[in-house]
Amino acid sequence: MDFRLGDKSDALRGDVREFLDGFMTPEREEALYRSGTSYDPEYTEAVVERGWLAAGWSEEEGGSGLSPLEMVTLHEELTRAEAPTYGPGVTMNIARVVARVGTPEQRADIVPKAMNGEIIMALGFTEPESGSDVAAARCRAVRDGEEWVISGQKMFTTNAHIADYVFLLTRTNTEVPKHKGLTVFLVPVKQAGVEIQAVYTLSGERTNIVFFNDVRVSDTARIGDVDKGWTVMTVALADEHSAAFGSRIGRMLDEAEAWARQPSPETGERPIDAPDVRTRLARCAAAVEISLLMQRRNASLLQHGETPDIEGPMTKLFSSEALVRHAEDVVELMGPDGLRSYLDPTAPGGGRVEHYLRFSPGTTTYAGTSEIQRTIIAQRGLGLPR
Repeated sequence: MDFRLGDKSDALRGDVREFLDGFMTPEREEALYRSGTSYDPEYTEAVVERGWLAAGWSEEEGGSGLSPLEMVTLHEELTRAEAPTYGPGVTMNIARVVARVGTPEQRADIVPKAMNGEIIMALGFTEPESGSDVAAARCRAVRDGEEWVISGQKMFTTNAHIADYVFLLTRTNTEVPKHKGLTVFLVPVKQAGVEIQAVYTLSGERTNIVFFNDVRVSDTARIGDVDKGWTVMTVALADEHSAAFGSRIGRMLDEAEAWARQPSPETGERPIDAPDVRTRLARCAAAVEISLLMQRRNASLLQHGETPDIEGPMTKLFSSEALVRHAEDVVELMGPDGLRSYLDPTAPGGGRVEHYLRFSPGTTTYAGTSEIQRTIIAQRGLGLPR
């Protein structure tokens, strides 16, 4: 069995690393962290120029036509460097949904703007009282002639404060089972009735709560059929459920290993020479290998025309929980050094280990909680009942 990604992927990895070495300066990294927002117009412009924004789209669709194996290489390097991928990444995921189920007019308007980095779109799924159960949405959309009036709120609408549109899941029918009364709209953000309030997470990320106060949108903003929003959602969530964090575990391991190789100022001994330290680092290294192999298995399935229905959630579940587990272990291993703040110039590795400790708990909720992932695996993979 050949676990290599191929010569094209290796060449791409070199190109991406060269770009990131020049682009992700310490100053830019700090500015992004201080803003709490994973979006940088200069980054988006640069990846559009290199053909990496729509890298996985076919050339017929206007993309670069990279293979799934090349795409996993691109993803590994960008996430490892903490590049500001979230804003344009989510935008392209939504554009993919529009390309698949949108009207010809929507495809002609939205998709080219997204591919050129001209717009930002945010996800509007979660609500304060429904969490990962997105089908329990209460945000109402009521038809009024050729318009819809939207009232309600959405939670964790990351990047809504800089977005042009929110990809909004609404309740349009209360007389049917919850999965059957949903409709999706692409709602312009900059209009009367939309109120956005910041919510900061433990990791310093800015997300938002968004209030829709009798917001009017044209029926042309509707994505898919009325009351068929769950079908649209399955397209949107398919990519989300394959989120992976192997590259971030790897970056954390590198920082921990570099710390462990430095002699103690007091004793002159290196932590890495202690058996317990080597054992902990080895366990983390094993988690990196497993996570990356699972990510690459997903890519291999796609390469052969298969869909990682179960493998995606398995990857997300394992890698997110491994990041939590090993972030805690590495901080415990490093002691006070592991708790020195992110971007502190005196902290080992710039304090990235401390940042991963704060960042990691959120990864078990992104794209569906661990419980949701286990449910998907149990039902679709093992055939267990609901």
